Amino acid sequence: MRRQPDPSTDTEADTPAACPYCDGTNTDRDHPKGPSLCRSIHYCNDCDEPFEAMG
Repeated sequence: MRRQPDPSTDTEADTPAACPYCDGTNTDRDHPKGPSLCRSIHYCNDCDEPFEAMG
């Protein structure tokens, strides 16, 4: 049986998450999974702050 890749780790179709601190969209997803399965860890390149986002 061939294993399928985890779809939550696919970052090519991602739209940038809005930063909750500065509302900027110059963000990168650092890690596909955060403290819960529906949250991921992002990093804002404008204000240099990490944050969690849904999805």
